[in-house]
Amino acid sequence: MKTRNRSRKTLMLGLLAALTLFVAACGSNNTDSTSGAGDSGASQTITLNMMHPWTTPNVDNEIYKERIAEFEKQHPNIVIKQDGVPSAQYKTKLRTLAAANNLADINVIWPGADLEPLVAGDLLQPINNLMDNWGTILPEYALSGFNVDGQQYAIPTKQNFVDIIYYNKEMFAQVGYDKFPETYDEFIDVITKLKEAGITPISLGNKEQWPLQSTYVSGIGDRFTGSDFLPAVLEGKAKFTDPEFVKALAVIDELTKLGAFNTDANNMDSVQSQDYLIQGKAAMHISSATVDGRIRMNNEEGDKYGIALFPSVEGGKGDPKKSSGIMQFGIGIKSGLDEQKLQAAEEFLKFFVSEDLYKELARNGVVVPAKIEVPEDASPYLKEMLALTSGGMSPVFDALIPTQVVDVLQNGLQAMMMGRTTPEKLAEDVQKALDDMN
Repeated sequence: MKTRNRSRKTLMLGLLAALTLFVAACGSNNTDSTSGAGDSGASQTITLNMMHPWTTPNVDNEIYKERIAEFEKQHPNIVIKQDGVPSAQYKTKLRTLAAANNLADINVIWPGADLEPLVAGDLLQPINNLMDNWGTILPEYALSGFNVDGQQYAIPTKQNFVDIIYYNKEMFAQVGYDKFPETYDEFIDVITKLKEAGITPISLGNKEQWPLQSTYVSGIGDRFTGSDFLPAVLEGKAKFTDPEFVKALAVIDELTKLGAFNTDANNMDSVQSQDYLIQGKAAMHISSATVDGRIRMNNEEGDKYGIALFPSVEGGKGDPKKSSGIMQFGIGIKSGLDEQKLQAAEEFLKFFVSEDLYKELARNGVVVPAKIEVPEDASPYLKEMLALTSGGMSPVFDALIPTQVVDVLQNGLQAMMMGRTTPEKLAEDVQKALDDMN
């Protein structure tokens, strides 16, 4: 009996040893990608974390997600783990992660004021070695915003204009306007007549705070101050308390007092305010060129909406033909990745931002910075948008001005809409926030 028990024990120990070796062998072939160990062959899965703001139902957001899915299909050993953050919170989260040196492996970033601290903190990987991939399709002006001291840190996916006015032609005709007004006085006249007709003049969703700041102040501000103003402020050669900028803020105050906006503007988000226009509850909506997909291109009633820019203002220094534009959604890679993850990230960047992406965006009416032939089956609205925005680009406020100052302006604009501050006081607060940074 003892011999039999000893034999059984020996057999169990042998099986246990064999099982341990088998598990160890399997583990060595399934290395955790986050460690960066092993090679990048088909037997190993490499996971790249990507943070982006593509959470709203805009046409370009859907194209980006489809592009990610196609990359994973063609590269089965690379997984893109997406962290979609709503646009209103995206930059805040990006700053928080940057401060903790904990960026995602791949990030959507903006040029100018948003890019500079990331570069200063050595948080982004220069991609000069990859630039031959875009040499024939991206002009220098498209890349310059993501270039610091000769180092390229990101590639933009689109060219966006933030101050497009979408208007209901039928409602305008109701109050005697067959075309969009060319002067500010006419613009106010339209608003007054729309109110008298029981129509909400402008749908605004400022719950996320950026629309008034980025869309309204950028477009309206440039009409009064001219395009050299914001760079001059940063150089200390101009101030936010200058009369021209105060007059721009006063426009938003005047529109509020005229009842131009829906009463729940500060409780409605940007997508809801788009819907407000589409549902016929307002005559105008001011937003980016991106939302053209929802309002006109993919809307059965799209033909009844026209597009325009903010009209000229008396004595203004800006060019009324200009639109506030920016190269947007730059794709950048975190610095310090191990060799395998870096190679995978570079492979993703080359695949994702390509001529195919630009053509697909253009096909769906999105303005792109690339030198490509507009596809024959592109949306007929694209040419109209290209013509409207062909008069030159003026700066976007939050692309140049530090985020801490932008936050003060955003909070102040909401307060002004509720009657808690004035244009003059808000201008002082914004200038003080800038001075406190110096």
